[in-house]
Amino acid sequence: MKPRKHSAGTGRRSFGLTSIALALTFLTLPVRPVHAQNYPARTVKIVVPFPAGGTADVMPRIFADWLSRKWGQPVVVEDRAGAGGNIGAEVVAKSDADGYTLLASPPPPLVINQNLYPHLAFDPTKFLPIIVMARVPNALVVNPDKIKASTVPGFIAYLQANAGKVTDATQGNGTTSQLTAAMFQMMAHVKLQNVPYRGSAPALNDLVSGSVDCMFDNLGVSLQLVKAGKLKLIAVASAKRMVSLPDVPAIAETLPGFEAVAWYAFVAPAGTPAAVVDKVNAGVNEALHDPEIQKRLADLSAEPVGGSPQDTATYFREETERWKSVITSAHVTLD
Repeated sequence: MKPRKHSAGTGRRSFGLTSIALALTFLTLPVRPVHAQNYPARTVKIVVPFPAGGTADVMPRIFADWLSRKWGQPVVVEDRAGAGGNIGAEVVAKSDADGYTLLASPPPPLVINQNLYPHLAFDPTKFLPIIVMARVPNALVVNPDKIKASTVPGFIAYLQANAGKVTDATQGNGTTSQLTAAMFQMMAHVKLQNVPYRGSAPALNDLVSGSVDCMFDNLGVSLQLVKAGKLKLIAVASAKRMVSLPDVPAIAETLPGFEAVAWYAFVAPAGTPAAVVDKVNAGVNEALHDPEIQKRLADLSAEPVGGSPQDTATYFREETERWKSVITSAHVTLD
């Protein structure tokens, strides 16, 4: 039998089928994000969902500068404040998942707001946890011209004598500042007037000027104002006295069990390559061992944290439940 001859058309069809088969084969191979191997190859943007001047802004700038030098690429910080951190968080959630837009944030948009806001334009649980940079205790600070009390019992007595008249500045609705104040009111059986701001910096400005009376702020920036004599520090909200401030009592000495700290973490949009998440995590962990970084964190009264992305994810789940309990018990609302 003679071999069957193929027409030119048959050959082309065979070649086409082969090409399709090869293409399908490549599609089924594991996807390896080559760009993650060389990350970063250009500027990395870190979005901070609160205004400049507060610890939420200062903390990531410390690490951005360090990472920029390590990676040989610019790492810039962009403040996108508003809605208790939701605006900046939404920007990152909807950004390309390539590691070039990250979120550096305190708890609100990551573990608190989903229990306060009836609707969010992003899902906090979809962020990829990278690392917690550090924790900073909250503290009770007052305007020394407006509040003469210098102890927690004295402050509580003053509030009882002036029920609902003392104004309390917060970093905004749903922030650890507001929730700490709500917890204090619940445990001390007192009433404060909540005055929400868009971050620590504007709240502290008004506290210093005397427009408001007191604030439960993290010690990162407010301690400098205390040292300058512009504010008075009554007590810290850590579980016990801080080693660096041995003469300052803990609120828990008067209200047993009282504890509130602010923390600052890096997260990435859903879908960001694991290699990118790991590289950012490794960079921040390395920075936390740098004596210069440790000194700068100490200046902010911050405790280094670090750890793996898995550690961070576990911590987020625990914090979500903890703050949800405070919101429920203290009947905190956005009003």
